[in-house]
Amino acid sequence: MQNKKRSTSSFKTLKRILSLIFKRYWLQLLLVLLCIVITSFSTVFGTSFNQTLIDVIIPKLKETYVLNGKVDTEYLWIKITPVIIFYLVGVIAAYINARLVVYVANGTLKSVRDDMFKHMQTLPIMYFDRHSHGEIMSRYTNDTDTLRQMISQSIPQLTTSAITMVMIAVFMFKTNWILALIVIITVCLMVLITRFLGGRSSKGFVKQQIDLGALNGYVEEMLEGQKVVKVFNHEDEAKQDFDKVNERLCKTATKANMYANILMPIMNNLGYISYSITIMVGSYLALNSILGFTVGALVSYLGYNKMFCNQVSQVSNQFNSIIMALAGSERIFELLDEKPEEDNGYVTLVNAKITNGNIVESEERTGIWAWKHPHHDGTVTYTKVCGDVRFFDVDFGYYPDKIVLHDVSLFAKPGQKIAFVGATGAGKTTITNLINRFYDIQDGKIRFDGININKIKKPDLRRALGMVLQDTNLFTGTIMDNIRYGKLDATDEEVYEAAKLANADQFIKHLPDGYNTVLTENGSQLSQGQRQLLSIARAAISNPPVLILDEATSSIDTRTEALVTDGMDKLMDGRTVFVIAHRLSTVKNSKAIMVLEQGHIIERGSHDELIEKKGKYYQLYTGAFELE
Repeated sequence: MQNKKRSTSSFKTLKRILSLIFKRYWLQLLLVLLCIVITSFSTVFGTSFNQTLIDVIIPKLKETYVLNGKVDTEYLWIKITPVIIFYLVGVIAAYINARLVVYVANGTLKSVRDDMFKHMQTLPIMYFDRHSHGEIMSRYTNDTDTLRQMISQSIPQLTTSAITMVMIAVFMFKTNWILALIVIITVCLMVLITRFLGGRSSKGFVKQQIDLGALNGYVEEMLEGQKVVKVFNHEDEAKQDFDKVNERLCKTATKANMYANILMPIMNNLGYISYSITIMVGSYLALNSILGFTVGALVSYLGYNKMFCNQVSQVSNQFNSIIMALAGSERIFELLDEKPEEDNGYVTLVNAKITNGNIVESEERTGIWAWKHPHHDGTVTYTKVCGDVRFFDVDFGYYPDKIVLHDVSLFAKPGQKIAFVGATGAGKTTITNLINRFYDIQDGKIRFDGININKIKKPDLRRALGMVLQDTNLFTGTIMDNIRYGKLDATDEEVYEAAKLANADQFIKHLPDGYNTVLTENGSQLSQGQRQLLSIARAAISNPPVLILDEATSSIDTRTEALVTDGMDKLMDGRTVFVIAHRLSTVKNSKAIMVLEQGHIIERGSHDELIEKKGKYYQLYTGAFELE
């Protein structure tokens, strides 16, 4: 039953690959098919010429030589020229075929990678939580490479072999049906062996691609964490863990390739047996002139036999690549078939202006933003974006059966700074992830400027939010490019102003190339504090009404923290700010502080109010209880 399901799955995958290729390159594929037919016919015709050469041309030349004492070269050229022309046409067709196949293969891979990356951008954060980066990267590299081999080598070779075998079979039966039956019986035996061995190795190749992805994921994880590995002297343990993953891949690959690698020797030996039987039977037929069989026909037939068995061997040889490609393609299509992030919102963010006291949509950027809210009756209302965020009895769990936030209610008015404190795992970051709808809540409501965020299109909602994380992400490019990431159409002056606001301008100007300094490897040439200042500048240039700081100062020094805090105070003007911090000194000036414990808000109020209560916050602040 499993083998049947495996076969059905592989057939669907192959069908999908072929559909993908034909959809984009049907004209090129028709030309490829035509070139294959021409190449195959020229090859088979050249072999059939052996019979004419031995039975007709050589006796004629010999007779002429006996009579005239010289070779009739004119007659020889007349007979050989068509064969030379056929071979030249075959060579040209083979060249065109090779060029077209390369074009189609690389074009298809480009389209597949484009589709993968485009679709990956639509996937929810949950997908990346559950798959390692290395495992995902393996789909872009190892799996697409197996697909490339199948498109550029296996499929053309299979097509060539199939067409060539049909032509050879026609010539063989035309020459001698008795010998043809011997070859057909041998080929049937080859097909049965190929099917048997292929079925044994197919499941192994699927597991091999999975284990290869796991190996890449582990290597990627170790590369990112090399400093941690060395600090804790974890090299030996890391090597042992790698050996386990690598050993698993080795066993899977060995099992998968064990049957595939013995296929070719078996095919070749069966071909030799068929060749030997053909020589014995053919010699008997030729010597006794049975069915008009001649020596020339035997020579041609031996060529057919060798070519036919070679084509079967070629098919068997490509079987390994096809199985690997199908396994890799299933992983590619698995990513492409992942359900995109759902977005049923219809409220959009638009530029606006105030005319006669009313909010009106504007095509030009005015610095004023509004929520465009269409209604069922055809009317449209506009709500100015202020940054009023409210939670009403919110329950949430990353898994439906494991709720991590319970009955959370809070509000943040425009310009207010709201802080979340609590132990690791209390739910602080989860709350901020819900504001930008990285995850959707199980129960309750979240409103942004009075609008349920489920009604707001996710891209528009996130354009109204700025986020600075503890772990900075800088991209390969100049510092100016990285700051402009928050607003792609920002002018140079806007970049400078954002850097000044974030207190990053001073250190940038001291770099060798200033704002044109090229960053690589996540800005590794900068300090952690400098990278964080660039992240804040990137958030500042987007000019969001709501700003989320997820422990943005926890990994920087005290002096840089002062610069960041000063920059954030400038950025806060007129904005709602949510702060997550372990350093309680950074949240003292918050309008409200929420103390979380196991997904519940257990205390709320200003710094002075919470100190006066002498509850959990008081314990945290005075050191009677420390965050973990």
